[in-house]
Amino acid sequence: MVWVPLRTTRTDRPAPLRAPTTLCTTMSLEWLMDWSWSLDGLRDFIATGIQSFRDCDTTALAAVACLLVLFVWYCYHVGREQPRAYATVNALMQSAEANGVQNGYVYCHSPECVRCTHHDGLNQKLYHNLQEYAKRYSWSGMGRIHKGIREQGRYLNSRPSIQKPEVFFLPDLPTMPYFSRDAQKHDVELLERNFQTILCEFETLYKAFSNCSLPQGWKMNSTPSGEWFTFYLVNQGMCVPRNCRRCPRTYRLLGSLRTCIGNNVFGNACISVLSPGTVIAEHYGPTNIRIRCHLGLKTPSNCELVVGGEPQCWAEGRCLLFDDSFLHTAFHEGPPEEGPRVVFMVDLWHPNVAAAERQALDFIFAPGR
Repeated sequence: MVWVPLRTTRTDRPAPLRAPTTLCTTMSLEWLMDWSWSLDGLRDFIATGIQSFRDCDTTALAAVACLLVLFVWYCYHVGREQPRAYATVNALMQSAEANGVQNGYVYCHSPECVRCTHHDGLNQKLYHNLQEYAKRYSWSGMGRIHKGIREQGRYLNSRPSIQKPEVFFLPDLPTMPYFSRDAQKHDVELLERNFQTILCEFETLYKAFSNCSLPQGWKMNSTPSGEWFTFYLVNQGMCVPRNCRRCPRTYRLLGSLRTCIGNNVFGNACISVLSPGTVIAEHYGPTNIRIRCHLGLKTPSNCELVVGGEPQCWAEGRCLLFDDSFLHTAFHEGPPEEGPRVVFMVDLWHPNVAAAERQALDFIFAPGR
């Protein structure tokens, strides 16, 4: 017994030659009918609107006309101003290789610099590191880090211009340009008690500047004017053994700090020197998970740190805590005879980053990972 499908034909339309052609023709006819109905509806809507305007009094028409004029003026104003910003950015981008500045802020050219080197697929890499950490340990307490990595692009792009960390933003952390000394009280007091120790080791190092322009171990940073030198003991989570041997007591002191970031790329410890007449261009730090601590070693007059538009002055033997993910700058406008401004800089954990999060962030942002 053979089953044969029955064919039915309709008398009101010609039989199709091919099934695909019939389908396309039917869809086209339906689309045209829907479109004609849409046009009829649009025409009725416009006619109703015109009649409504005719029925309105002069006051209402004048109000609508004023609103229309204001809208046109706004569009003209925005259209006139926007190209200027793009032209400025393009000009800065084109001159970046020549002067080490991008978008108006200081950048270096080191391939090892986590702040200045932007890798494609960074978010995917971070998420992979988080998954690897969770497999080894636990997902417990990882909600905020997972949220931050998952929506990192949105967080970085939507941040107000006053605070724009360039690598990683951890959501739901209290935000402020400066922190009180009580934020990391133990470490602040420990650093201040050892002020003389750190100062003596710096003075021994600084004597080498009389013999050559840039002694071994020191790094010169790009600035619009003046000279800015740094002597790193820990650079982006990596110990610098030769420099640590030259400052043994200061290096041992780092091991006594409870909240020092020493195991990931966001951790640094160095002596920072600004010569008179130096200005550091405005820039952002890489993340908001840390607090940058400056212990004043030598603080001449007319030296200021400006974070988020708020100026502060250093004081010898005192710590100044700030969030460097805010736009910040520093300058030394004191007289040459007063000498350089010198601080000991160390990165501490933000007090609201939990212990489990610190462990995970050390794993995710481990140097060389």
